[in-house]
Amino acid sequence: MRPPHHQGSLAASVRSYLGLRFTAITATNPIWLIKTRLQLDARNRGERRMSAFECVRRVYNADGFRGFYRGMSASYAGISETVIHFVIYENIKRRLLEAKAPQNMDEEEDASKDASDFVGMMLAAATSKTCATSIAYPHEVIRTRLREEGTKYHSFFQTLTTVPREEGYRALYRGLTTHLVRQIPNTAIMMCTYELVVYLLNG
Repeated sequence: MRPPHHQGSLAASVRSYLGLRFTAITATNPIWLIKTRLQLDARNRGERRMSAFECVRRVYNADGFRGFYRGMSASYAGISETVIHFVIYENIKRRLLEAKAPQNMDEEEDASKDASDFVGMMLAAATSKTCATSIAYPHEVIRTRLREEGTKYHSFFQTLTTVPREEGYRALYRGLTTHLVRQIPNTAIMMCTYELVVYLLNG
C-alpha cells in the first residue's frame, strides 16, 4: 500500500488498504502458519528438522483444512497496526511541512526538498511505527500462540484473556524490543525511499 497522501483522501486509502490486507491475509495464512511451525519445531525438538511437506501433512491430519487458518484472526487484528502507523505518519509529515512553509515563500523553493526533509520523513516514519507497533503488538504474541502445534489456545479473544491471566500482562509484549529493532529501521528506510522516488518521478 502506498502512503495515503499520494492516493487522495485518507479514509479512502484506509478502506482500500483494509480490503487488500484482508484478501492477502486470507490467501497467505497457510504459508505463515507452516513457517511458524517450522521455526518452533527447530527450536523445541533438537532433532531432525521437520520438512515443510511433513509439516503440511501433520497440520492436515490434526485439524484438517481449518488448521491452516489458525492465527488468522490475530493477523486481521494486526491490520490496525499499519492503519495507525499511516495516520500518525501523515499527521507528523503535515506538521513538518507546515513548519517549513513560512520559510519558503517562493513556490519553486517550496516544491524542492533537501536532505533535512528526508531525514524528517525518516524520523516521522520511525516515530509512527514505534507508536503503532507498541499499541498493536499483542496480536503478534497471540498469533504465534495460536499457530503452535498442540496448543491450548483456540481463538483470538480466548488467547487474549488466557495469556494475561496465567502469565501476566507483560507476556503480551514479549519480544517487543527485538521486533522494534527490526521494524523501525526497515520502516524508516522504506518510507524515505518511497518519498524520494515519488519526488524524483514528479520532477
